Amino acid sequence: MSSERRKSYPFDRIEPKWQAIWDERQLFHAPSPGEPDFDPGKPKFYILDMFPYPSGAGLHVGHPEGYTATDIIARYERMRGFNVLHPMGWDAFGLPAEQYAIKSGQHPAITTRENVAKFKSQLKRIGFSYDWQREINTTDPHYYKWTQWIFLQIYNSWFNPKTNKAEPISTYRGDNPDEVRLAYVADVPVNWCPELGTVLANEEVVDGKSEIGGFPVVRRPMRQWMLRITAYAERLLNELDGLDWPEGIKLLQRNWIGRSEGAEIDFNIDNSEEKIRVFTTRPDTLYGATYMVLAPEHSLVDLVVTEEQWPALRNYRERAARESDLERTDLAKEKTGVFTGAYAINPANGERIPIWVADYVLLGYGTGAIMGVPAHDERDLEFARKFGLKVVDVVQPPGNAPATGFVGEGVAINSPIINGLPTAQAKKKIIAWLEEHGHGRREINYKLRDWLFSRQRYWGEPFPIVWEDGKHRSLDDSELPVVPPPLEDYKPTGTGEPPLAKAKEWIRYSQTATRETNVMPQWAGSCWYYIRFCDPQNDERFVGEAAEKYWMGGPKAGGVDLYVGGTEHAVLHLLYARFWHKVLFDLGYLSKPEPFQRLVNQGIILGEDNQKMSKSRGNIVNPDDVIEQYGADAFRCYEMFMGPLEQMKPWSMRGVEGIARFLARVWRLMMVENQAGEWEVAPAVRDVDLTKAQQEILHATIKKVTEDIEALSFNTAISQMMIFVNAFINAEAIPIAAMQTFLVLLNPFAPHLSSELWARLNLAGQITDQTWPSYDERWLAQDEVEMVVQVNGKVRERMTMSIFASDEEVKAAVLSNPKIARLIDGRPVRRVVIVPKKLVNIVV
Repeated sequence: MSSERRKSYPFDRIEPKWQAIWDERQLFHAPSPGEPDFDPGKPKFYILDMFPYPSGAGLHVGHPEGYTATDIIARYERMRGFNVLHPMGWDAFGLPAEQYAIKSGQHPAITTRENVAKFKSQLKRIGFSYDWQREINTTDPHYYKWTQWIFLQIYNSWFNPKTNKAEPISTYRGDNPDEVRLAYVADVPVNWCPELGTVLANEEVVDGKSEIGGFPVVRRPMRQWMLRITAYAERLLNELDGLDWPEGIKLLQRNWIGRSEGAEIDFNIDNSEEKIRVFTTRPDTLYGATYMVLAPEHSLVDLVVTEEQWPALRNYRERAARESDLERTDLAKEKTGVFTGAYAINPANGERIPIWVADYVLLGYGTGAIMGVPAHDERDLEFARKFGLKVVDVVQPPGNAPATGFVGEGVAINSPIINGLPTAQAKKKIIAWLEEHGHGRREINYKLRDWLFSRQRYWGEPFPIVWEDGKHRSLDDSELPVVPPPLEDYKPTGTGEPPLAKAKEWIRYSQTATRETNVMPQWAGSCWYYIRFCDPQNDERFVGEAAEKYWMGGPKAGGVDLYVGGTEHAVLHLLYARFWHKVLFDLGYLSKPEPFQRLVNQGIILGEDNQKMSKSRGNIVNPDDVIEQYGADAFRCYEMFMGPLEQMKPWSMRGVEGIARFLARVWRLMMVENQAGEWEVAPAVRDVDLTKAQQEILHATIKKVTEDIEALSFNTAISQMMIFVNAFINAEAIPIAAMQTFLVLLNPFAPHLSSELWARLNLAGQITDQTWPSYDERWLAQDEVEMVVQVNGKVRERMTMSIFASDEEVKAAVLSNPKIARLIDGRPVRRVVIVPKKLVNIVV
């Protein structure tokens, strides 16, 4: 009892009690078609969090911000009569668990299981209404069996440009199906980290070192599995239009895809049969091309370099391999390069132009080669000036501006075929000339590259692929899942081979065939988890047809009605998931062309020092500590009260205290402590009619909270509920009907407190089964107004008047007011000045 007195209300007893009840009764399970209790008349609402990677550190207060927002929406939509799918699971493959395995020898599955248990207990303690019957884990063989199955659908498909969609590889009529598969093998330059023993994505490399561990990273060519996402570039771009996503996120996606129109041009190499192919958006500047640049990794480099230039070029390549793509393309970086000793022929004027190698050209962008037009490109001009290369102006800008350095559109000069033409016309004419003479063609290019899909790790999904006689082939569906074998240790091989290469028995698939030893990246499991949530126990299909059509159904393109997560996934995760989804849609496995209809990105929660939360800064706040001191409902409400969901904002423990005081006022509005220290319903809470003022504040609160939840403006909804509580706090009689409605409004925000008060007031049924209240416009229409009454310019009274009262009625009411009558005291009234709905001044 003493510990209860120290708390503003007994949240420490209330919250575990209701969490146990929700668990026991499985109140938040959403039945699918064919399940008991499924109601086909109910509309569906699918609301999804970007599921977390369960790290060993557990949650900090920034993680549950989005989860709290989605939970409020989920509880609200259930009360509005929707069948709400609100699941949670774990994106659990990842490098940290493997790194721990390398150091400790403990299998990553054990580490992952412990981390998941910790995350789950923390989420449950916050009171989220997840359907835990649908929990999934990407490291569960029952789950990744279907990840592997989806890979096989991609592997056994090709993109038919005539139908503009994926089709089974059996429909391909060419000689070599492997050339067009959506999953293929290629030797590509990758970010190789010898210490970690794996390939890293560009975003996992920071300043030439691995994001995890800070180990050196080098560029080297390796055999990798690739997914042909570029085939879908146009659809990924165009089909963004039908999605309810923030424009900023759409722009990031469009920029990443990077569609550009221009021409591919072939430059013959002097004294060779080889050609250098470049893509340019400015073919009208062809006459200004005075040199060529190849990426250091370009396959032609070894063919064209002269013996004299080879030593310098080899050293340059080694240096470039230690730089990330970001470092190489940094505009502020000083330009470097090496002459190959070879020359190309400009097809427009027949001039010999030198071929250079420079790191600012990337093999992964365009063709890995450029034509240097220094007069009209800033980087090319900087490069040409450093190495004394020729500069030829070929575009005259408007007015008297100098041509050299001009990068905009103007009029072609020094270009015999197109002289005098404005840029748009010059482009068309030069492309037609190139096509006519076999030197090039019109082309649409994309910055988007095919997806490097393999990793040299242990802790990932093995590929369902075997190699035989130098060729790859897929396993049969009946052989799935392919489970990674146990190893004595998880350390890198040191040879560039993946850790699975150590499992000699496992690799030997048959006398003539061996297993693929690379694994899939962590992205794989998160590309389709939202589909599995629709039908997570299905052993026969990756998702049942009826479940998928129901939960992903609706009039719009996307299946998930609301998807909430951080902006760190604004590009790649969304792009990859959309790609997989479109392939499965094309093959007839899904009913919708897009996964996520509406997307919302929550802002980052900073530490109290206004810095990003991190261990090194020591500013991480653990939700468990906040809940221990103030309760889960206070934690939830403060997360939403801090400010608009999408904005960045700093954490404040004083702010949590303020919210805790508000919830304590709610408790004490309806409960009092008796002499024995026990809580009982306050005598003021009675079955009485609401006054007119109480009706007005109640219906204003219903309207405001409803509209704010719809707009995700949770902070202002809480503010309105504070106003409501303040309006009743000193009332002699507190109508139980008003409290009943208020508790329903409060429930999505503070589910434990509202559930307890509902039970204590002995209200009918469960609060979770209640219908969301609607407001009555009649109580919102203001039919009275308070007017100030002055006598000789001094405020003497305030009176409530009907807004429909005439000036004569207002005058009569004021003069008949006893207080005003005493002040006038029989003196003659010289004049009555009325400002409608505001003020009455009596001059005596």
